Amino acid sequence: MPSSIPRSAAVSAVVAAALAAELLAGSTSAAADDSATGTRVHDIQGTTRVSPLVGKQVTGVTGIVTGVRTYGSRGFWIQDPEADANPATSEGLFVFTSSVPTVAVGDAVSVNGTVTEYVPGGLNSGNQSLTQLSKPVITVVSKGNAVPAPVTIAPWSVPDEYTPEGDPAAGGSINGLTLDPETYALDYYESLEGTNVRVGTSRVVGATDPYSELWVTVKPWENRNWRGGTVYGSYESQNTGRLQIQSLTPIAQQPFPKANVGDWLRGTTEGPLDFNQFGGYTLTARTLGTVEDSGLERESTDKQHKNELAVATYNVENLDPTDPQEKFDALAKAVVDNLASPDILALEEIQDNNGAKNDGTVAADQTVKKFTDAIVAAGGPAYEWRSVDPQNNKDGGEPGGNIRQVFLFNPERVSFTDRAATDETSATAVTGSKGRAALTVSPGRIDPANTAWDSSRKPLAGEFVFRGRTVFVIANHFGSKGGDESIVSHHQPPNRSSEAKRLLQAQAVNAFVKDIVALEKQADVLVVGDINDFEFSGTTEALADGDVLYPAVKSLPRSERYSYVYQGNSQVLDQILTSPGVRHFEYDSVHINAEFADQDSDHDPQVVRFRP
Repeated sequence: MPSSIPRSAAVSAVVAAALAAELLAGSTSAAADDSATGTRVHDIQGTTRVSPLVGKQVTGVTGIVTGVRTYGSRGFWIQDPEADANPATSEGLFVFTSSVPTVAVGDAVSVNGTVTEYVPGGLNSGNQSLTQLSKPVITVVSKGNAVPAPVTIAPWSVPDEYTPEGDPAAGGSINGLTLDPETYALDYYESLEGTNVRVGTSRVVGATDPYSELWVTVKPWENRNWRGGTVYGSYESQNTGRLQIQSLTPIAQQPFPKANVGDWLRGTTEGPLDFNQFGGYTLTARTLGTVEDSGLERESTDKQHKNELAVATYNVENLDPTDPQEKFDALAKAVVDNLASPDILALEEIQDNNGAKNDGTVAADQTVKKFTDAIVAAGGPAYEWRSVDPQNNKDGGEPGGNIRQVFLFNPERVSFTDRAATDETSATAVTGSKGRAALTVSPGRIDPANTAWDSSRKPLAGEFVFRGRTVFVIANHFGSKGGDESIVSHHQPPNRSSEAKRLLQAQAVNAFVKDIVALEKQADVLVVGDINDFEFSGTTEALADGDVLYPAVKSLPRSERYSYVYQGNSQVLDQILTSPGVRHFEYDSVHINAEFADQDSDHDPQVVRFRP
């Protein structure tokens, strides 16, 4: 969507100055002649994302205090009760005090300070900036004033189009583009930065997290799934109605409500609209609604039939023996009750025997034994297991943790073909003759010397036999999305730099699968794991190249395609892909974690059932 708004050289200069000023975050003093007296809030906010007064000293900025934050980024918000006629200019502004503010809601104040643009997460994060006053000198003019009436954020007020396309002349940035709040959702929210806003009764689309925040949508119909979430189905369906909710009341004074996806935040939630590193536009609630429980339940998949093979994948989130027994028991219960004791279970994020203690330990036999014992105690099968220990601190993840993939399999139902000893640097390959493929090493790692796997988990390939039929399973944990810009980046579209590594990883796995099907056209191959990418991504396309694999999640209705909830978007990260030999299957994304405030992992497991 090319922008229809030209960007002048003058605006370019303003943006450049703003980005430089951001790193100082208010530490630069303005020259005596570089000041503005009697400036209004909307003059500071301007009509773009960056203040036209950035770096200037301003005096006599007046407003009513609408919110006070005594923790984190300490400060308060003011709002000018006399708005101008321009919908692009916000009437609210954050005043950064660094220490606990001494003002109260309802105070009329006059503030002197320096206009700065603060980028949460730092300049390299790609985040938009927050316009604020730094190093303030504050005068309280009067107390007990009425807070300016809130702007209601409602379904009809938020545009359906998410953002303008960035200006190519500015490296794809939208910082210098004049805001168009009637056309673009991000422009609408930016035009309310610092303003007192409210939402009415809204559905929860992101469960309460450990940091006391949740996500709602003001557009209840927007890409809704039947469990109450909102689905992220493409790079162009960002879901404009999502909004993060935090509370201005410290947790010690009032606990934050616990909510699951599909619950409702009833009544009025009101406070200043902030912008932060972990979610972008956030309603910092001075008044918080109440949570109504909608009774969301954890799913259970069907039990496989006698002649069906059930294969599952589950990211168990940095599991190690130092975790409380309750975590092992809960994960084990999920394997038995919710996953119906699959025949083969590929685990991701199994840590070594002492977890994050960085002492050179790489073995994970104690971790796996504690888990498999817990599964037996929960009434499940006595799983056997296979894996390859990684090199110390070479596979990414938490330093010292040495996460890796592990195969569990039920020996009463399936056997594992052990072939040749291996180590962390040796590669498995495909051998055999026309009509029958085999692995040279099982279990073995795929192309571990490939630079695509630097500081990342190497795929684990295993050869299984079920009812006389060979099944190849490749367990993966591709590189994370760390370093990617968020969907509220000032670059539009955002830079997704992590995709480059996952693309190479997908190509390596795809080439390995092609080697198998070249020898055995109807081979049963399953590529499973935490792919860390969407079903519509270039990563998934590269995995499926040449139609040697099919993303099984695409067999589900679009509204059911998700395994993870991030910033209120239900999305796919965990996948199972099937080769052409797997002709008929049932696929299930088993929702037991991602939508809940209480989680045993942050991922939902995936299961496929088929007849080899």
